[in-house]
Amino acid sequence: MIETGNLRRGVVIEYEDAIFRLEEVKHIKMGRGGAVVRLKLRHVQDGHIIDRTCDAGARFRQIRLEQRPAQFLYQDGDVFHFMDTESYDEILVSGDLLGNAVNYLKDGATIELEMHGERVLDATLPPSVELEVAETAPGFKGDTAAGGTKPATVETGLVVNVPLFVNAGETIRVDTRTNDYIERVRSS
Repeated sequence: MIETGNLRRGVVIEYEDAIFRLEEVKHIKMGRGGAVVRLKLRHVQDGHIIDRTCDAGARFRQIRLEQRPAQFLYQDGDVFHFMDTESYDEILVSGDLLGNAVNYLKDGATIELEMHGERVLDATLPPSVELEVAETAPGFKGDTAAGGTKPATVETGLVVNVPLFVNAGETIRVDTRTNDYIERVRSS
């Protein structure tokens, strides 16, 4: 159990028979020694946010989530198949839960799955990934990094703005948080 005085952003609790991650915690002192705590909670499965107010000193059941590294195997419709790299069990994850992460999944990619028991609650990508440019306009002699950008489609189907000197077949590093080009890793 965790009391309101120990609640911090990111803590996962059980509230009203559901699992929530704390987005914001505000302690508000009232007159005559009273206090309340305003909570902004994000439901871990569907992502909806609720605001609640509770008395200072209230207790909640803290949920411990397990981080498991998982390797992407293949996609079957809207279901993505992963292998737990420690137990070698197959884990099925819906595309809705993965969200933007589907743009970075290629064979053998490793991500962190956040789990409660056997249920996947969230997926975390590494900060950057290396992807091969599948299609882009050709670069020409004299194109420089400061000269502008052009759209490039990478092997997963994601479109990234890259410098003019990047060509199809080259490998680039992409920031998974912002979808931005970072650098060219290997040229063809």
